[in-house]
Amino acid sequence: MKTSWNRHLFYRRESWRTTWKLRISLLILVIVLVPATHRFWAPRVARSLVCDEQIQPSDAFLLENFDPDYLVFERTTTLQRSGVATKAFVPVVIDDDSGNPNLIQKGIADLMAGVSRIQSMEIIPIRETEPISLNAARQIRDVLVSRQVKSIIVVTPGFRSRRSMMVYSSVLAPVGITTHCAPVIGATTIDNWTETWHGVQGVVEQFIKLQYYRFWVLR
Repeated sequence: MKTSWNRHLFYRRESWRTTWKLRISLLILVIVLVPATHRFWAPRVARSLVCDEQIQPSDAFLLENFDPDYLVFERTTTLQRSGVATKAFVPVVIDDDSGNPNLIQKGIADLMAGVSRIQSMEIIPIRETEPISLNAARQIRDVLVSRQVKSIIVVTPGFRSRRSMMVYSSVLAPVGITTHCAPVIGATTIDNWTETWHGVQGVVEQFIKLQYYRFWVLR
């Protein structure tokens, strides 16, 4: 009778746990397989971060300047000379003390614009608040609407370009602004990013940020 009542209150089950030998074996397997198969997965990982290039006649360029990159300015000049757009907007962070664009960041933007010979450039002052890309896009949207811009080409570093397009499309499409993408690929490419620590660090960082925006910020 006692056994009969116990089965209504308690139960017993087997528990399976991995041994240290299995754990070490799996670790060694991962260490061996990851480098051996990187030619297969590495380009796919990098390519997933890069937007599909769409160069079409537009009202203006939007240069992503959160991490100043001269190649972005240089690519814009090339596109500007081809006639797809004329006006160029460059966001620059506001100095909280003065409320004006940070002098150093503005100076860097002006210098790169001067060296690359960009024409008709306008600075867009923005405040940095988390999530930075989304809130910056909202501030940029207000300026573009006030300038009656209906289409833009976002010129942006390649490995952050898909995230940028997700953000700008979600913010600008509701106000009738069409967004096109011009990714800029430098020395670190889709095929060679695993060859340097800097390349690995950059791709991993952008991959994590893309998932953060995709599944949390823009959900």
